[in-house]
Amino acid sequence: MAGTVITVCTTCRAGMPTDAEGPRPGAQLFEALQEQLPDGVTIRPVECLSACSNGCSVVLSGGAGKWTYVYGNLTLDHVPQITAGAAAYDATADGLVPWRERPEVFRKQSLARIPPQE
Repeated sequence: MAGTVITVCTTCRAGMPTDAEGPRPGAQLFEALQEQLPDGVTIRPVECLSACSNGCSVVLSGGAGKWTYVYGNLTLDHVPQITAGAAAYDATADGLVPWRERPEVFRKQSLARIPPQE
C-alpha cells in the first residue's frame, strides 16, 4: 500500500457497554471516513489497535521516511478534521505538518508519534 493510509479500529466500542447492541462507533467512524477520503489517501480497517481506553482511534501513516501518528478519542464529529489533517500529512515528505497548521483534533488528541523506520 503506497501513499498515506488511515488505519481505523473498527471494533472500538468507545465506552459502550460490552453487551450493547447496534453498530460500534469504530465501524461508524471507518464508514464515515471512507466516504470522504482526500485524494492520495487510502483507508484500512483493523480489528484492534489496543487503544481501548482512548475511544475511537486511528493511525496515520505514510511509508518510508514519514512519521506515523496515533490519534484517539475520536468521534464522527471529527471526520472533517481527520480528512483535512490526512490531506496535509499526505502533502509532506516527512509527515511533519507544522503544529499550527494541524487540525485541532490532531494537536490535542495525539496518543503517539512514531519515528520513521530507517
